[in-house]
Amino acid sequence: MRIPDEENAKEILLDIGYYRLGFYWFPYEKDFPSKRNRSHDFKEDTDFNDAVELYYFDHDLRSILSPFLYRIEVNIRTTLIYKASNKYKNNPTWFADNLIVTNSFTEHLQTSYQTIRKNETIKRHHQIYKNDIYAPAWKTLEYMVFGDILKLIASLKDDSMKKEIAWRYGIKSFRIFENYMNTVRVLRNLCAHGHNIFDLQLQKSIASTGPIPALMDRRNHDLTSALLVVSFVLKAISPELATEMREKLKDLFQQTSQRIKNIIQNIDISLL
Repeated sequence: MRIPDEENAKEILLDIGYYRLGFYWFPYEKDFPSKRNRSHDFKEDTDFNDAVELYYFDHDLRSILSPFLYRIEVNIRTTLIYKASNKYKNNPTWFADNLIVTNSFTEHLQTSYQTIRKNETIKRHHQIYKNDIYAPAWKTLEYMVFGDILKLIASLKDDSMKKEIAWRYGIKSFRIFENYMNTVRVLRNLCAHGHNIFDLQLQKSIASTGPIPALMDRRNHDLTSALLVVSFVLKAISPELATEMREKLKDLFQQTSQRIKNIIQNIDISLL
């Protein structure tokens, strides 16, 4: 690897870290994309600054996506609270009722609520209403992690409500809804924890039989496929949001050097 400025390289490594930056020079290794039995030998003309530029590209990519992923999370959370709390008006803690949700969820809730209860808003609720086992849904679900929100939706015993929630986002099949939302959840968590996403390979494939035509002819494990799902869900919430995300991604790609574009050519934002 060519290192044009060693002192600058030291500063960058002390800032980013050797291990973290290693994910961004991996594409420049001779064994790429294999992750087994790697020699760690670099291709000819590999430059330290290219790995650094790829790191910052990925950072900017996560920064663009994070607010849109958060908008999806908030919208789904709000949809669930609104629909279920209006249906079960006389049961403010419907999410803990075994007549409404599965036993497995209520068992999980007993543990997860201990974390929710640490929030100041929930603490105050229990200080005032000392006999309440749980705070009402419109409070509790605001502090439930996204994965548990999706688990709660899947645990609803009323299939018609599950389908109604899925249809809010233009998805007729609840199975497809679960698949899409799991993709959103995984991408959201990767962005939140600073994981590299430019070379995303999802463990669980995105369903190709849903309402997104561009997914039908793809392997559906990569970032492009995940972005198609994000864009589709955003359009159901607000078409302007999907347009805004696409334009921000387009601007980022236009500002990216050709050397980096050669590495990320599997990301096709023209499909969005």
